[in-house]
Amino acid sequence: MCAASPGFPAGEDGKVSQCVILAGGLGTRMGPLTAHRPKALLPVNGRPFVDHQLRWLAAHGVEEAVLCIGHLGGQLRAHVGDGSAHGLRVRYVDEGERLRGTAGALRLALEEGALAESFLLTYGDSFLPVDTASVAQAFRESGAPALMTVLENRGRWGESNAIATRGRVVLYDKGRRDPRAAEMEHIDYGLLAFRRSVVEARVSPSYPADLADLLHALSLAGELAAFEVTTRFYEVGSPQGLADLERFLLVLQASSGG
Repeated sequence: MCAASPGFPAGEDGKVSQCVILAGGLGTRMGPLTAHRPKALLPVNGRPFVDHQLRWLAAHGVEEAVLCIGHLGGQLRAHVGDGSAHGLRVRYVDEGERLRGTAGALRLALEEGALAESFLLTYGDSFLPVDTASVAQAFRESGAPALMTVLENRGRWGESNAIATRGRVVLYDKGRRDPRAAEMEHIDYGLLAFRRSVVEARVSPSYPADLADLLHALSLAGELAAFEVTTRFYEVGSPQGLADLERFLLVLQASSGG
């Protein structure tokens, strides 16, 4: 078993020690495009999506990525390697073909000693134009065991699934089963932060386990901090999402003179 990484540093240098990326899914919404390759390797403006994602994270202070791989994960490992080409370290947790769910993948990372004391988490199909160092700083200052970035959505980017107020997510309900669902105006942005102890205490080693259930329980317990984001998220989990991301990256490149 590998030794666990350290937690978030003090924050003065804007560095974030670790971001876990859940990249083991089947990608069924992308049809034949993901029949023979993982979503993270889908081409986006001529480069695999994961290249864009890792370079953004590295440019915003992330020093190590933990890639939780599964479906066709060997391709992802072969392409990314040790991460040095993207400016950060990469290590792998491999579910193989026995997918454990989003929280189950985190539990496996815990059991393999891959989780830092505190860490960020995102998804292998999400491109999030947000400063990860600011999110990590907000998490440190919140005192909460977990944090969710949220966007005021009002139904624009899918169904809203959260009530966030005064720095807390007071209800997260992806299934919208709670009677308060009509009051939801925020949506989970796709970048989370956790203390490792949350995974130890709240995610059973029995698989599968879903992050949505964990986040719901944390919100009801008053243990889920909120960080509000104002720019939309992008993803490659759908054909429309992929097209939107390509347009956004072209604009971003032009504005930066790249």
